[in-house]
Amino acid sequence: MTGVASFDVIVAGAGPGGSTAAALLAEKGHRVLVLEKSEFPRFHIGESLLPGCMPILDRLNIEITPDVFVHKAGAEFVCEESGRTQCFDFSEALPGCAESAWHVDRALFDLTLRNKARSSGAEVRHGVRVAGVDWKDDRVVVDSSGGVFTARFFIDATGQDRLLGRQQGSCEPCPDFGHVAIFTHFEGLGEEALREIGDEGRIRIMLRDEGWGWLIPLPGRRLSVGLVCRGKVQPETLDEGLLSGPLCRRWTKGATRLGTHVARNFSYQNNAPHGPRYAAIGDAAGFLDPVFSSGVTLAMRGAEQLADALGPALDAGLEARLSLHAEYRPPMDRALRSFSALLDRFYHTRFADTVLLGPSTDNTMRHGVMSVLAGDVWRDDNPFQELLLKARPRASRHR
Repeated sequence: MTGVASFDVIVAGAGPGGSTAAALLAEKGHRVLVLEKSEFPRFHIGESLLPGCMPILDRLNIEITPDVFVHKAGAEFVCEESGRTQCFDFSEALPGCAESAWHVDRALFDLTLRNKARSSGAEVRHGVRVAGVDWKDDRVVVDSSGGVFTARFFIDATGQDRLLGRQQGSCEPCPDFGHVAIFTHFEGLGEEALREIGDEGRIRIMLRDEGWGWLIPLPGRRLSVGLVCRGKVQPETLDEGLLSGPLCRRWTKGATRLGTHVARNFSYQNNAPHGPRYAAIGDAAGFLDPVFSSGVTLAMRGAEQLADALGPALDAGLEARLSLHAEYRPPMDRALRSFSALLDRFYHTRFADTVLLGPSTDNTMRHGVMSVLAGDVWRDDNPFQELLLKARPRASRHR
């Protein structure tokens, strides 16, 4: 195609997955174009990382600054109705996993990763929406609002937009997990709230009859509050439920509330996440449920594993071979199956009542649970994870 700009790889989406893949491929000398529909910085949900994400942050040499990152020692599960709580700290996980993680200002976190992609050599264009992708024998043709481009390989990192999933009709809902999330931010938290949150910065997972909620401390004395339900809800459900509870009332006293957002139908799987000359990563490959904060970690680790397999394939001219996907997909499939099985237990058994809020009597089991909660799901020596993978799903569908 004469006059059409050509690249080794085109990435749609400059979020954590897209920017990670672009940075790793560009620093190896590959010509990478990233097309992002939004201008950065921009608001985004998904603000809590897991220790399983820490190795890729180290590899990317991301600077940890207080305007972007808040320390996260673990999670505290809370049932206000019964008064029961239990902390799970990442330091209790099996050896080999990072002992802490971060909550992040997603707008600035994504901007940091985007900047890393650019400094590594990737070309990033904002305000450009990809309209469609077409495959030829020797290239991929990408049609966008910024023109037509060609590449040897295409990466769909469009998140919940799931560009290729919609184009190919390959996305299928996961009806047995969360259906709708209602969330807001508060700014200007008071001193009493900051003292109760503490330096550990644990995410609070609030177990409630109408679903479950989150309280995430963010940089700049801010707080993210959200509620996930499986039934039909209205925006006021957040006010009448989670925000009316004593913990939320204490933490948000005197703070300023920002806008309320609603996200619906976010649990799905993409049944065709890869093929000749393309791969979907992160939410574009499927999204399970936000309860265990796995989204960003899976997106970045999946991008890393794809880039590590794709780079040598590009060098050898083998990027169109399906064997490429056999190199990185099995570990990612194991990770996704592990979280899917954990979610299945969370929603369809008494796991939350007996394990997340129950007495800590079995240290071996607790260490295994913590390793999965930490996103350390690429290992083969965790008995709890093996039980998850072998157990028969309780839900009607299982990823």
